[in-house]
Parts: sequence; structure tokens; C-alpha cells
Amino acid sequence: MSQKAINMGLRPSRLFEVITRFSGVLRDLEEMGIRVKICDDFQEYRALRNRQIDRGPIYPMFDVASSYVDHNNGFWICGFDPDGELVHTQAVRILDLSGVSLATHLELHRHKYITPDSTPDPDQTFFSGPEALNTITGKVGYQGDFWLRAKGLAGPRSQGATALLSRLLLELTVIAWDPSFVFAFVPKPLAAKGAHLRYGYMHCEAGRWIGPDQQVTDEDYLIWMSAKDLASSFAQATKDLQRPDSLLTKPAEPKPAIQMADLSSVANA
Repeated sequence: MSQKAINMGLRPSRLFEVITRFSGVLRDLEEMGIRVKICDDFQEYRALRNRQIDRGPIYPMFDVASSYVDHNNGFWICGFDPDGELVHTQAVRILDLSGVSLATHLELHRHKYITPDSTPDPDQTFFSGPEALNTITGKVGYQGDFWLRAKGLAGPRSQGATALLSRLLLELTVIAWDPSFVFAFVPKPLAAKGAHLRYGYMHCEAGRWIGPDQQVTDEDYLIWMSAKDLASSFAQATKDLQRPDSLLTKPAEPKPAIQMADLSSVANA
């Protein structure tokens, strides 16, 4: 067990509980055909994302060519199918907003959050709407670049992979940095379908990007949770996020040593 884990109050029993739960989550994902990789090398992440010619460009918040992001303030999770093809991405950044609201942060760093090519002038485009923008402050985690390849009714999305993958990132974020809040943006069409619930978020507020002529250039919903919300969410039974037994094949034996190594890598970031 790492010294940081001890300092953060992760007792051996708690650490074992987390490792065991993660082993089960990773096992379930493997049964869905997803092999997970957790890493903090954002040069590698940029290279993986740039190979995806059928997706939009990587967001500046996670692009080492645009932002200072490394093991000190972020990590990413990617999923690969049995053939080694990339089928999932997501990443997290930890932001120091001590004495600063998320509203102020987004005003100063809007370029890193605006969807590329969505506005004629990013310098004169700003995000507005959610009341939580003024109350989210302190140590704040930003979850973004979430993508999971669709693959029909029998694909991982229909088997609950979205919830498992998002929870994996959120729990690792709490273990590594113990944030006061976490937030993400969800496009309006996905928010209307309850995407924030699949990602495991408790709060969802409508927001709009307003352009230079007061036009709406994009509509994103702000989804967020406080530290208290996160603790409440994690206290729920893990089975609530897993697939029904009828969708599972016979479980493989967990590999705690491998998963402990993955957990320690993030906890030591």
C-alpha cells in the first residue's frame, strides 16, 4: 500500500474492498469484450486519439499540445476490443479552483472546453445557464472525452458498460485527489435521454454557449456531483451498476495482483 493511500485514510480493509470491487468491474468489462488500460501518459493518449479519423479532434484540456497535463493532474482510461482496436476513451483533469468559481474558470479558459468549430469566434463565446457554476469551487475534477463505440443491441452500451467505465474513473479520481466536486458536459440530445444517470451523476443543469452576436452556438448540459454526492453514490451496492446475471457468462477468476498494480499507478499520481 502506498504512503499516499495511508495519508488519505485508506485503511487496509478499505483498500482491499476497493481492489476487489475494481477486479469485479474489470472482469465484467472483459466479458463484454473490453480490455481496460489506465495511464497518465498524455502523449500516448494524444497519439491514440489522433488515429481516430472518424471522431472530432481531442479536446484541448487533454491535449499536451494545448495544455499542461500529466500524472500530476490527470489520467485517462482507454478500452480495447479482443483485436486490439480502440473502442473507448475518457479522461480526467484535476483543477485547483481555490477561491475561484467554475463560472470564472470557464470564462478564462473557455477555449479548452468549446467544441471545436462550433462558434465563429471562441474569444467572444461564453457558457451560461447552470446555477452550480457559481458554487462549484475548490479542488474540482473534470471528466471529459467520454466515448464508447456503438455496436448494436448486443454491444457493450446495452450491457451497462457506460456506467461501469464512468464509475471506474470517478472512484479512481476520488482515491487519487479527493475532489470537492466533479463535473462534465453532456450534449443536449444525450442529456435528454438521461445520459448523466448512465455516467453516474446526480445533478444535471441546462446550459448554452453564447456566441459573439448573442446566438446559441452549442447546447451542453452541466452534470456534476459534490464530494458528499460521490460518497453517497459509492455507498450504493456495486450490483446496481452491473448487468443482470442473465447477461453474464460464468465469471472468470479475478486477477487482484494485476488490478492492484493499476490502482497503485493512479494512487501514486
